[in-house]
Amino acid sequence: MTSTSTRIVCVAGARPNYMKIKPVMDALERRGAEVTLVHTGQHYDESMNDVFFRDLGIRPPDRYLGAGSGTHAEQTGRVMAAFEPLLAELAPDAVVVVGDINSTLACALVTAKAGPLLAHVEAGLRSRDWSMPEEVNRVATDRVSDYLLAPSDDAAANLRSEGYRDDQIHVVGNVMIDTLFANLERARQSDVLDRYGLTRGGYGLVTLHRPANVDDPTVLRGLLKALAEIAGRCPLLLPVHPRAAGRLAELGVPGGIRLVPAAGYLDFIALQDAARVVLTDSGGVQEETTALGVPCVTLRENTERPVTVEQGTNVLAGTDPGRIVATVHRVLDRPPTARCPGLWDGRASERIAGVLLDGGSARTRPRPTDLVPHGAAAGAGTRPPR
Repeated sequence: MTSTSTRIVCVAGARPNYMKIKPVMDALERRGAEVTLVHTGQHYDESMNDVFFRDLGIRPPDRYLGAGSGTHAEQTGRVMAAFEPLLAELAPDAVVVVGDINSTLACALVTAKAGPLLAHVEAGLRSRDWSMPEEVNRVATDRVSDYLLAPSDDAAANLRSEGYRDDQIHVVGNVMIDTLFANLERARQSDVLDRYGLTRGGYGLVTLHRPANVDDPTVLRGLLKALAEIAGRCPLLLPVHPRAAGRLAELGVPGGIRLVPAAGYLDFIALQDAARVVLTDSGGVQEETTALGVPCVTLRENTERPVTVEQGTNVLAGTDPGRIVATVHRVLDRPPTARCPGLWDGRASERIAGVLLDGGSARTRPRPTDLVPHGAAAGAGTRPPR
């Protein structure tokens, strides 16, 4: 594709997408591409949507699909049904999808059947945990994509082990870090610490939103037990994700844990940057804390971002209360050394634009028809029997 007159559709659907799509759109437009922003509406409430658009300076979406909530099948189906006629109308040269939410997979499937080139930002991330809906989404999206835009070398290695061609795989760096570095000074000017009466290094920040953690009362009760013990040493602030709000209200929150409304992007970066420790089940937070050099304890048994453990400040603690408490105490006593992976330098979006605009046309680029089945290559992580 050439830069001039190239038509590219960029898809976003939920809060984790917004930080990833903004720098990509900007880089493509600087190169002269005609970019259409499609918002699927997977996240639609103000705290998860409008405030992030404002904080990040994202223009209003060119098209809004209004998918809303529902089961995975309902949500994915609604996005597909709405995106298909829109794609036929827009007739782009390429479609860019980011991350691993239902909207990502839905628009990827429609694009793969319609014919435009498909680029997946954050390709190759793997948790090997098939109970995570996100793992299904990211593996299936990679399978139908032309451009696999990997954030790190380990993600590229995953793709090669699964049989993808070298010409599909591009290690471009982490677009989340592009957005973080572009907004860090603005975030540090936020008054959120004063609003909540916090001091730098004087609190821990907690995020909980994954279904496996907040939808199971037994698991959530155990997490709250661990957080209560940790709060005796380090007071905790928990911005409440809409998914977790009802469950937390039902179970009650122990003393020492302060609930606050979901934070906008700038406020949340400021809270991470000033925290003594962050406890999270979010993939993006693992990356942001690594770039910020803030100790992070991940409340999951696995991570699709192992580079944050190998090279960053992230430590996996699982969901066992005793293990969580012991891990946090160890991190507070001996914080991990701050390191940042290569290419997490704030220029990933520029490299993505270069790949897309200098990488061939939709009429000549071959589709990925020579792949081995997922799981057939050594170390690919085969799907366990049901």
